[in-house]
Amino acid sequence: MRRLLIGLSVTFLALAMVLPASAQNRRERKILWNSQYNYEIEPVGVGQDGTKVFKVWGYGKKVQDAVMNAKEAAVAACIFKGLPGGAGSAPTPPICSQPNAEQIHADYFEKFFEVGGKYLQFIALTNDGEPSGADRIKMKKGYKVAIYVQVMYDALRKQLENDGIARRLDAGF
Repeated sequence: MRRLLIGLSVTFLALAMVLPASAQNRRERKILWNSQYNYEIEPVGVGQDGTKVFKVWGYGKKVQDAVMNAKEAAVAACIFKGLPGGAGSAPTPPICSQPNAEQIHADYFEKFFEVGGKYLQFIALTNDGEPSGADRIKMKKGYKVAIYVQVMYDALRKQLENDGIARRLDAGF
């Protein structure tokens, strides 16, 4: 009886310490899920000079919407977040290293990322067919799909520099 009591108390203490540390309420999870910084990116190799090649995930009610969201996320990740290293490629810093650049230049980026916007000209190559298998996941409210994309990184940087959004690399400290 004493062993059972000690075992139950140890289990209770372990649960009491673990559960509150990792708990998130539903509202916090929803905010994190809908965050504009929620880019899922996986490097797949080294692209040609001036380009970055990676796999990016997108979300949408339909598969086509998720593919377009993935293209937008690919360009946005290059601009605001940077790209992780791996698969033979080095990590790449974001083009706009200024904190809160998306809020400071909100008018520019609203127009840049609108439907059929200018961001599409910086995507050189994608597998535009509907993804299948592990790259297409049916979720409760739509789809999560992955596409392989090649972003013309140097051209994107040059465009943002010319528009006065990003600092030039040769600019002083």
